[in-house]
Amino acid sequence: MTEQNNQELDLNELKKVRLEKLQELRDMGIDPFGSRFERDTDCQTIIDKFEVMEGQNISVAGRIMSKRRHGKAGFANLQDLSGIIQLYFKKDDLGEERYELFKKLDIGDILGIRGYVFRTQKGEITIHVEDLEYLSKSLNPLPEKWHGLKDVETRYRQRYVDLIVNPDSRAVFIKRSRIVKEMRNYLDTRGFLEVETPMMQPIAGGATARPFITHHNTLDMDLYLRIAPELYLKRLIVGGLEKVYEINRSFRNEGISTRHNPEFTMLEIYQAYADYQVMMELAENMIAAVLEKVNGSMQVEFEGVTLDFTPPWHRITMLDAIKKHAGVDFTVIVSDEEARAAAAKLGMKVDGRSSRGEIINEVFEEFVESKLIQPTFVYGHPVEISPLAKRNAQYPEFTDRFEVFIMQREIANAFSELNDPLDQKQRFLKQVEKRASGDAEAHMMDEDYINALEYGMPPAGGMGIGIDRLVMLITGSSSIRDVILFPTLRARE
Repeated sequence: MTEQNNQELDLNELKKVRLEKLQELRDMGIDPFGSRFERDTDCQTIIDKFEVMEGQNISVAGRIMSKRRHGKAGFANLQDLSGIIQLYFKKDDLGEERYELFKKLDIGDILGIRGYVFRTQKGEITIHVEDLEYLSKSLNPLPEKWHGLKDVETRYRQRYVDLIVNPDSRAVFIKRSRIVKEMRNYLDTRGFLEVETPMMQPIAGGATARPFITHHNTLDMDLYLRIAPELYLKRLIVGGLEKVYEINRSFRNEGISTRHNPEFTMLEIYQAYADYQVMMELAENMIAAVLEKVNGSMQVEFEGVTLDFTPPWHRITMLDAIKKHAGVDFTVIVSDEEARAAAAKLGMKVDGRSSRGEIINEVFEEFVESKLIQPTFVYGHPVEISPLAKRNAQYPEFTDRFEVFIMQREIANAFSELNDPLDQKQRFLKQVEKRASGDAEAHMMDEDYINALEYGMPPAGGMGIGIDRLVMLITGSSSIRDVILFPTLRARE
């Protein structure tokens, strides 16, 4: 019999014992799955304010995380969201019947506790239990050595257990909530309006990515889960909502890795009468302000590296970054053929149909991204890979676009928005050609968006920030699965 089978047998035996205790409680006339319980404090408040609360009667509720008996008395640790506190059960004070309830406690049971606060002879702040109520009987035993589990995916498949036994995991998700809250506060106080746009769209737009497809039965039409909210948010700029943002869920039918999840969260921001430089300042100032609020510092430790988010962040053009890290000067390479030859010389596999702009991007991804550690703005992207960005006035083959890279990761993407409907339509048509030739990630034609632009969209700056990747950096999490409560996982065999 394998070790796994032995473990399953042990778990089944433990669960059988718990089911027997469950019936015993019911035979005593006790509901093992109780109802409302009024709490007047929490574990951490008792510890923090012990000098004031000593001797006071209190009521708390939480989960039993450990238990030990000593004859006619016993101790247990109770955990709620705030922390853990010790409980003291004394048979002479509780009485035979209530002390019997303590004896039937299992690790994981949820209790309501009433008693008074004191300090033991060993100096530990403790609640002297005067009464207890069963609020939920735990039938599945908690893992004893959670941090030692070989199958780390169990933490992701059973996040509820991870949150119970792993305080570091709870802290990550509490911090994630604070990060999003502070970003929202930052934008709200600067006059931005939070909006909501469709998650199911007739045309997948706003990014180059493979979409998920669903079908609406009543309308008998295919719909796409959004890959980005961009085109709808820019319709709102056309409509006169000058500063808008959306904290949105987007979906891309792509691979899964430590940096990618098919369902992810973005913050998208658009501001009329602004440009990509305004978005640069907004990005660095907002993220620095959020860090100051949440971490109390603009420095973050990540995988042994101290990241400094203090503005201003480093700025470099894509061509200068390539010249610096790959040794290729694309300012003197003007044709597609020369660009493909330069890439081949670097040892890259080259598609004979790739344009100069596409080659520039491929060289950047291959030789530059891995060198970008500290917060860095890379700007000046080729038009071919930027179908929604405004052309640069001096170098029209490039756009007024930037990406933020930190620890080799793209964290944000922004540009001066293309508001010329004629140029936009031509770029869409080129994307349609790419799509027809087999590029499933190429942009679709969106005639209604062109129609919106024809009514006139003011110059604008727009930006998308990957919330999940930003939270990874701020919390020191190496995998995107550590910052998404319920990540997408392969089905178990």
